[in-house]
Amino acid sequence: MAAQQKIILVTGGNGGIGYELVAQMAATSSNHVLLGSRSVEKGSTAVDELSSKGLAGTVELLQLDVTDEKSIAEAVKQVESKHGRLDALVNNAGVSTADGTLTARMNWTFQVNATGPAAIVEAFEPLLKKSTGTVRIVNVSSGAGSITTRLIATNPFYEMKVVDYRVSKAALNMVTACQAAEYGKLGWKVFAFCPGYTVSKLSNQNTEEYGAQPTSKGAAPIVDILNGKRDEEHGRFLNATGQFPW
Repeated sequence: MAAQQKIILVTGGNGGIGYELVAQMAATSSNHVLLGSRSVEKGSTAVDELSSKGLAGTVELLQLDVTDEKSIAEAVKQVESKHGRLDALVNNAGVSTADGTLTARMNWTFQVNATGPAAIVEAFEPLLKKSTGTVRIVNVSSGAGSITTRLIATNPFYEMKVVDYRVSKAALNMVTACQAAEYGKLGWKVFAFCPGYTVSKLSNQNTEEYGAQPTSKGAAPIVDILNGKRDEEHGRFLNATGQFPW
């Protein structure tokens, strides 16, 4: 890795939008992307696949379970040891729901979708502060987490319940607002972003058969955000063409 490369961490980078985002960011020679993956096996496979594409940038596996404090701490140590800093962070890892009672589902989705991103940013804060450029944080949210939109009966997803998913993403939006308020003072840019209905492993309905858009379209706007094209929208809940109401 060249010393002048931008170091970008993408959690949940071994599949779906995360994988595509890593590929698009690594297409630029000035980027070194840390592919965060809970599974070493799946992460290694993803890195090998990306490396075989002859991308101009570089990709490195970082074992990272966003629900495990020890895993997060170890990941921080590895990045500090190898790179000494972090320039951008995308909290992409997420789940749609889980099995079990409502309590069990609520606890799990909240832990992955809200607590995880909050803990990741807090843990990597010292390394982000060592960046010499503009730090950017993107929390991958969902329009399903918009409280305002949830109350609009004409919304096409009005009948979609998934209370655990909606609540966890609404909480992630507040995490984003808190991070924007705290780190905006340092000149950092923080965003919540909804990629839209995209092909992914989030659920068995996130497929082309059900009308989901390609992962390339879901990831491309995040590339623009990381490249500073939407810095004026710091602290907002973004989508590909505009913003969602909180």
